[in-house]
Amino acid sequence: MTILRRLASLLAVAALAGWVAGATAAEEPTLRSSAFLVIDAETGEVLHAKNADAIVPIASITKLMTAMVTIDAGLPLDEPITITADDAQAAKAKRRARLPVGATLTRAELLQLALMASENVAAVALGRAYPGGTDAFVAAMNAKAFELEMTGSRFVETTGLSSENVSTAEDLARLVRAAKDYPLIAEYSTTPSAEYTVRGRRVAFANTNGLVRGHTWEIGLSKTGFINAAGRCLVMQATVATRSLIIVLLDSWGKYTRIGDANRIRQWLEPGFVAPAAPRSAAARPKTAAKPQTQRAPEVRVRKQYSAPTPR
Repeated sequence: MTILRRLASLLAVAALAGWVAGATAAEEPTLRSSAFLVIDAETGEVLHAKNADAIVPIASITKLMTAMVTIDAGLPLDEPITITADDAQAAKAKRRARLPVGATLTRAELLQLALMASENVAAVALGRAYPGGTDAFVAAMNAKAFELEMTGSRFVETTGLSSENVSTAEDLARLVRAAKDYPLIAEYSTTPSAEYTVRGRRVAFANTNGLVRGHTWEIGLSKTGFINAAGRCLVMQATVATRSLIIVLLDSWGKYTRIGDANRIRQWLEPGFVAPAAPRSAAARPKTAAKPQTQRAPEVRVRKQYSAPTPR
């Protein structure tokens, strides 16, 4: 009987150890982005992080900085700007671009298209129409990064098409925090869709972040990005379980991985949340071997507390 009791006790301890291990694992979800940072926007507490100091290309996350510099300049938002052949060439626009050469939109419309639909032509035109031109605009982008203490960041153009536009997850958290204080950026980046008159016809554009279009998240600011060198990226300010978060996800190789990572973060912090099913087109696709994920930098130790830039 003593042996049976001891065995039962050992089994109970083993079960408890397994439960504790499971609970510990549940505390931090396994994310598939190569670099990420989740912080409490109010306190700066780091909730989850990996490679947050790694300097990597950031693709169209760049456009948040483009928007801030545009607004800081105080230029008239109702000023009409006509797309030029140079704009299209710089944006590597296709022949049948949705913003073709000769199209005229206001600065506000171009700003919204750059943030919501990640239109490269719009971002190029905003930089070109800046006093002093694109070179002066890029200089202002880097000056703004310095002001925000984004010490690992560098910008060479306005769209994010260049892999030389680089930053870190920690720096981008600073960028998101600062951008959230611009009502237009918050509004334009979270607009699900909009129509514009382009050369006499109405053209519809949609937000590149499916979470914004799905209406199941409370998102205050959003920006996606993608080029081959950067992978798929996503930054957001969102409220999860009444807590304001800044989420930075960089270098996700799968088409839906960044969305999956965001949903995994929400499921972790809001246990009752059930993520929507994957898009039908993706579910219907035959299974293939997973693409090996390339680590751009070794995992680094991150700070336990996020330090916000000094208000200016």
